[in-house]
Amino acid sequence: MPPIRLDIKAPLAEIVLNRPERRNALSVTMWQAVPGLVAEANAHKDVKVILLHGGTAGAFAAGADISEFETIYATPETAQASGESIARALDAIETSGKPVIAAIEGACVGGGVSLAMATDLRVAGAGARFGVTPGKLGLVYPAGDTRRLLAAIGPGATKDILFTGRIFTADDARSIGLIDRLVETGTALDAARAWASEIAAISQWSTRAIKRMIRGLQAGWSDDNPDAQMLFLEGFSNEDFQEGYRAFLEKRPANFTYR
Repeated sequence: MPPIRLDIKAPLAEIVLNRPERRNALSVTMWQAVPGLVAEANAHKDVKVILLHGGTAGAFAAGADISEFETIYATPETAQASGESIARALDAIETSGKPVIAAIEGACVGGGVSLAMATDLRVAGAGARFGVTPGKLGLVYPAGDTRRLLAAIGPGATKDILFTGRIFTADDARSIGLIDRLVETGTALDAARAWASEIAAISQWSTRAIKRMIRGLQAGWSDDNPDAQMLFLEGFSNEDFQEGYRAFLEKRPANFTYR
């Protein structure tokens, strides 16, 4: 079996980390595969939400595959190439047109946190453990990864977990905003699937436009930004709005058709 795969279960697509023998330690091959899997899920017309999880490994991802360090960090050139592969993978998740939810059980450390923070929403089982440990390796967390942490948990919490490199609980992760929902151990994937089904039931034009609006505002859009205004006005001409307001007036469930 490949170390990472895509399962299509419309309206959901699931990107499954699949190295149980290494607790889903993230290899170069896995990082390189991510953009193509995200693109495939986005291209599938019946997929509405993408899930990212650790399959049967009992861990989301225990960090980078340390066995590759001597090769990928042998020279500045190989280190740069590795960093670019990781950045492309995370950017593909972050900029996915369709929402992405991470379902986290067990270890979510280093690159596992990087993956999770690139998703839109995160749910974790109570037994999950988190940590970001570049300081224990004499490294600095990359700019994109640090930006995502800052956006989610603020500068104080970001400095805390990076300065200490400590491993912390799912309760701690929930309290600082690193995860959005906390559920019983072993139920994160079921919870993510139920959450995704709720999202899949509403207008997909709205879902994707909302994601674009939030990303734009995070990037610095002002309230009167032309792109923001156009995105708002486009809503009144899309097919889902026509169906949505008629369904509201007729007191019936809407049958949204946007794909």
